[in-house]
Parts: sequence; structure tokens; C-alpha cells
Amino acid sequence: MSEETITLRKNPSRKECEKVIKKILMTEVLERGTNEHFKTAADFMSYFQSLYPASASLTKQVQRAVKSLGMPKDERGYFIINKTEDQLNQDKEIAFLLKKTKAELVPLPEYETLFLKADGNYKDYLYQLLSESATFEDKVVTMINSSNGILLYTTNAHQLEILINSLINR
Repeated sequence: MSEETITLRKNPSRKECEKVIKKILMTEVLERGTNEHFKTAADFMSYFQSLYPASASLTKQVQRAVKSLGMPKDERGYFIINKTEDQLNQDKEIAFLLKKTKAELVPLPEYETLFLKADGNYKDYLYQLLSESATFEDKVVTMINSSNGILLYTTNAHQLEILINSLINR
């Protein structure tokens, strides 16, 4: 072998380090569901040192790449690859409000839907009256005001249909 092929490879650029770090973290998240190994730039060094000669400049390059990525950390101090700091703050606010409002995810297949077609200038007023009506409060789970009418979700579409038809045909 010639001397040129024996020489050690140079350190990767900061951009190359960033790509590798992202790839490592995405693989970690895809395999485990979360990052449970990488908190600092030093945690990536064993991977980089397996490809490049260990040196202070390699360490600095990896540190620069981690800093440049600006990844937020979770409550345990591990890097989060797939979210920005703003997204993390927004998620915290959403989680807070979900708890505060005692939110519960309810699958829609449990409900029946009816569409009350209503056009004209009075549709919004009709929506308001229906939402405030004591007659409808135990028959309608929720309503959505749409462009051509009102979408009604209920647990008993047949009973609600009879009630609405009795009012239409009055």
C-alpha cells in the first residue's frame, strides 16, 4: 500500500456531523420510541471515534454540530430530535389545558350523525337556539355549524329525527 492510502481520514465537517447525529437520534427514536442514550455531545463520540481518529478537533466538531442543531431536551435531559423548543412549549401548554379541561378522547363511531339542512340568514340563529334548548340538551352530544346546515351528533338518531320532524311539520 502506498502512503496515501494509509493516511488517516480527516475529520468530518460540522454539517456532516449534524447529519450523522440526526440519523443516530432518528434511529434511536424509531427503534425504542424515545431517546434514552444521548444527553450530550460526548455521548456521540464513540460512534464518531469508530470512523475517525480520536482528537480534540473531532470532539470540538461534534460539540459544534450538537450546538448548531439546537435540540431541546426532555424532562430527563435527553435530546429530542423531532421537535423544536417552540413545539415543545406548545405541547406543554396543550397538555396543561387537556388536564385542566378534563379532556377525554371519544371515538365518533359510538355516535350517530344527522345533518339538518338549513340555508338562509337564520341558520346561525337556529344553531344558537338549538344549542341553548333544554329540549335538545339530552338528545344532542354536539353540533357543528356548517355552510349548508347543522351537523348533529347523538346517541339516538331516530329519536332526534322524530323530534326535529315534529318541529318542522308543526
